[in-house]
Amino acid sequence: MTMDLIFWRHAEAEDWTEGCDDMQRSLTPRGEKQAKRMAAWLDRQLPDGTRIICSPARRCEQTALALGRKYKLRSELAPDTTAEALLGAAGWPNGKSVVLMIGHQPSVGQAISLLLGLKQDSCPVRKGALWWIRTRERDGDVQTVVVTVQSPELL
Repeated sequence: MTMDLIFWRHAEAEDWTEGCDDMQRSLTPRGEKQAKRMAAWLDRQLPDGTRIICSPARRCEQTALALGRKYKLRSELAPDTTAEALLGAAGWPNGKSVVLMIGHQPSVGQAISLLLGLKQDSCPVRKGALWWIRTRERDGDVQTVVVTVQSPELL
């Protein structure tokens, strides 16, 4: 049993302001560059058949579009979601494929923290960055390992 789960936080978006529709906030020009840079790296790494699921928020969908692959919008990835809902949408830990999830803080950081058994409730995840985590079975033990952490500024 092996499952890869990739958490991709949406790239930099317009600031939230009083009265704005949070679901409609767009990426900034810098965020568009971040998304393109990370998408180019991801496109070289992702195996065929990767399942891509995305928050219905505009900034996440714009991040997904930079990758140029088919994806599904899932309400379980919306801004107010929980780590458990994220992991459930991915089919963790019993999924058979690689799953790329494009979502938000703090739920992305909470899911990473939960999977890695970190002491804090959430781990910081930079805008546009991704964490690639693998769960595997070795000699009857289930192990969760970090495959890579990438930030668009470093690519």
